[in-house]
Amino acid sequence: QVQLVESGGGLVQAGGSLRLSCAASGRTVSSYSMGWFRQAPGKDREFVAAISGGIGGTFYAGSVKGRFTISKDSAKNTVYLQMNSLKPEDTALYYCAVGRSYANSIYIGNYDYWGQGTQVTVSS
Repeated sequence: QVQLVESGGGLVQAGGSLRLSCAASGRTVSSYSMGWFRQAPGKDREFVAAISGGIGGTFYAGSVKGRFTISKDSAKNTVYLQMNSLKPEDTALYYCAVGRSYANSIYIGNYDYWGQGTQVTVSS
């Protein structure tokens, strides 16, 4: 059984930083792609960042590129999202997900297990 547990969300002022964690069990992060998505109230869930299985190539949404960094610790089977220079528009419920293969994807349908989400709120 695959389980993903996110943590690290909270309330931060604009310009601040947060680091989200996603602890995985039942599937190794070193072999599968892992993604972060977010969903703001009244909006669709959107892709934020992904890291591939194997060599760990990364890919980011344009809105977060240069501010967010995705990484993984295979020994801890955990994926991280370091978020810097946060903006009020980054406010959302952030989800991590594990992919169906090692390849990165921006598409929700290519991820088959999801965490419960962690709330990030950025005040102006």
